[in-house]
Amino acid sequence: MVGQIINSEYFSYAIIIINVVLLALYLINVILLKKMNKKYKIFMKKIGNGQNLEDVLNNYLQKVEDVEKNNKEIIKYCEKLDEEISICIKKVGMVRYNAFQDTGSDLSFALALLNDHNDGVILNGIYSREMSNIYAKKIKNSKCNNKLSEEETKALEIAINS
Repeated sequence: MVGQIINSEYFSYAIIIINVVLLALYLINVILLKKMNKKYKIFMKKIGNGQNLEDVLNNYLQKVEDVEKNNKEIIKYCEKLDEEISICIKKVGMVRYNAFQDTGSDLSFALALLNDHNDGVILNGIYSREMSNIYAKKIKNSKCNNKLSEEETKALEIAINS
């Protein structure tokens, strides 16, 4: 029975009609797709202020990538600065005192200059009427190999706690 239907004249006509209808639908879809594509391009240009939106987005993404790259470089630079700053003088302690009875005021001083690791120097300036001397003592981890005077010890404590 199926063989009779396939061999009939009407079946061939039906297949031809179906093919013609499918071809017409295909052509209509192609035409509609071209119109839609044209409208899409016009729409994208309007959104992009006369520029192609795809180009605008690509440029934006490139700028974002450049900013990310610059941020990484800035972060590296800041980390390097943090390392360098840790060895800079940041802590200061100063004590003024009268080293000799014959001078009228506190013209002598002990000055402690330290970094973040409490490394640095203590300067002791001793003033008298005849002369003035300055002595330096190295400080490592808040300690000094030389004996510190009372004023130097006080200046060191002030610097450590500052």
